[in-house]
Amino acid sequence: MNDYEKLLLQNKAWSEEKTGIDVKFFERLAKQQKPKFLWIGCSDSRVPANEITGTDPGEIFVHRNIANMVVHTDLNLLSVLQYAVEVLKVEHIIVCGHYGCGGVEAALSNKHLGLINKWLRNIKEVYRLYRDKIDMIEDQNGKLDKLIEYNVIEQCQDLIKTSIIQKAWMERKAPHIHGWVYGIKDGLVNELVSIPADFDNIDPIFRYSEEQLKVPH
Repeated sequence: MNDYEKLLLQNKAWSEEKTGIDVKFFERLAKQQKPKFLWIGCSDSRVPANEITGTDPGEIFVHRNIANMVVHTDLNLLSVLQYAVEVLKVEHIIVCGHYGCGGVEAALSNKHLGLINKWLRNIKEVYRLYRDKIDMIEDQNGKLDKLIEYNVIEQCQDLIKTSIIQKAWMERKAPHIHGWVYGIKDGLVNELVSIPADFDNIDPIFRYSEEQLKVPH
C-alpha cells in the first residue's frame, strides 16, 4: 500500500470512528456551518487548526498561506475574510504563526528564491520595522522567534486596517482579533495580542469614516 492509498483507507476509518461515536455527526455537519472563529494560519503541515485547538469540523473557518500573512492585495485572503465576517459572522479571528517558521526564516536571509521573493518581501518589511530590537538578539534562533512574533502582531494590525473589519466593528462590535504563536516543540499556544472591536485600537490614518463604511461596495 502506498502513501496515497493509505490516506483513502484512513479516511474510511475516520468516518466509521466518527459515526460510531455519534451516528448523526455527519448529518448535522452537512446541514450548515456556523463557526465562531476564522483561523489565518501558516501552510506548514505541522500546524493544523482543529488539532491544535481540539475542535471538530465546522467549528473553525480556515485560511492558510506561507507565514500566515494578511496582505492587502491578496484577493484570496480578502475573499475568505469577507465571507467569514459578513456571511458567517465569526466572532473571533485568530492569526496563528508558529516557532521555527520556514517562511519567516527565508525572509531573514538574502537568498534569491524566485517567485516567492515577492511574498517574503512583506515579512522583510516587518523585519525593517523592528530591526533594532531584533538585531539586539545575538542568537539566530532567538532572532527568528522574535520576528515570528512581530510578524503575527503586524498581521493583526493589517487586519484591522481593512474596511471589512472596520465595517463589522461599526455594525456589530465584532470580530475580535487575536495573535498566537504555536510551539511545535511543546504543542502550546503563546497568545501575543488580543484586540477588541474598538476603533481606538486603529491608528487614525487607517480609519475609514462611518459615512464611507456605510456605502455599499
